[in-house]
Amino acid sequence: MSWDSYLDNLVAQADGHADRAAIIGLDGGASWTTAGHPNGIALQDGEGAKIAECFKRKDFSKFQASGVFLEGEKYQFLREEDGKLVMAKKKDKGSMTLQSSKTAIVIGHCPEGGQQGSLNKAVAVIAEYLESVNM
Repeated sequence: MSWDSYLDNLVAQADGHADRAAIIGLDGGASWTTAGHPNGIALQDGEGAKIAECFKRKDFSKFQASGVFLEGEKYQFLREEDGKLVMAKKKDKGSMTLQSSKTAIVIGHCPEGGQQGSLNKAVAVIAEYLESVNM
């Protein structure tokens, strides 16, 4: 099964407020999607593993202290909700939303000037679908 179609779905659902996305495993942070996909996020240098570790433990203090890294860029941690949702922002780079399911973390990026609320909804659709099929 190709997970890359979920990237296209997420970007389409955000109605112009998402430009890139990724899905990684909750255990270890391995990428389920292709970084080279036109809507793909290219995680670097263990970024997926660090994200997965925080979600797995439901401990986001590392994000609070050091930020959230995505494609080599440091985003300022904004908040987390229910141990399943994280939001972060970087001036002039946009914002990101991360949401976990039972076995995965869906990551979406909103370009600068976009509405993160639309991105949040699109990320939630994918994460909740994965949750509904026990993933």
